[in-house]
Amino acid sequence: MTFDPSTLLFWLKKLTAAMLLPPVLPLLPIVLGLLLIRSRPRLGSVFAWSGVVINVLLITPFSVSWLVRQVEYAETLDAAAAREAQAIVVLGAGRRVYAPEFGGETVNRLALERLRYAAHLARSSGLPILVSGGAARGDTPEALLMERALAQDYGLRARWVESASRDTRENAAFSAVHLEAAGVRRVLLVTHAMHMKRARDAFEAAGLEVIPAPTAWLGGGAAGTGDDQALIRLPSQNTAYAGWFALHELLGQIAYHWTR
Repeated sequence: MTFDPSTLLFWLKKLTAAMLLPPVLPLLPIVLGLLLIRSRPRLGSVFAWSGVVINVLLITPFSVSWLVRQVEYAETLDAAAAREAQAIVVLGAGRRVYAPEFGGETVNRLALERLRYAAHLARSSGLPILVSGGAARGDTPEALLMERALAQDYGLRARWVESASRDTRENAAFSAVHLEAAGVRRVLLVTHAMHMKRARDAFEAAGLEVIPAPTAWLGGGAAGTGDDQALIRLPSQNTAYAGWFALHELLGQIAYHWTR
């Protein structure tokens, strides 16, 4: 079997992310504290309560709102700049493996939010679309599922299908190959507002001119209300999700700048 360092690095990154994100992140100090509580009661209590505090901060609207503001792209698409674009690039966000109502797997709700906005932009601008997303475990590449959803749900054809990428950096590098071969340098980049800063950096590093076209804000700007009023006064599944997404992007931005 051929050893692939990039694959090993990819899965190490996934494992590290799982350890540094909820629900595992707050559980680690809690478990460590409980293990130490008999031999080192004071230290054990500190660890256990620190895990509780971390968990509360990641589900409380006030602290989650602050965290979201640190990473979420705040501006909507610049209409004047959009007129200079040559293509639309929409990034994959995952799949639904069990979707019997569609006859098999399909894109997940995050990818569908991105595709919906990309379709809206394509109809209003007439620009061609590139879909980007691979499959880490040898499954159907996300880009093929996105291509199918665009055609079946929106009646649009993807001009380019980039199906080899496993993460945002590869989205950018591999998409650039398709676009540069077609003479395209300036693109509307469609992804979640929370993901836009990291995605824009990656695509600009790949040599493309990026016009950000974010969608699906979770922070909701100054009002602090996003999807279904996600950041309401009491903790909820929506604030927990927003906290997870924001921390995921913050760690991603840090990792990107360390390894660029």
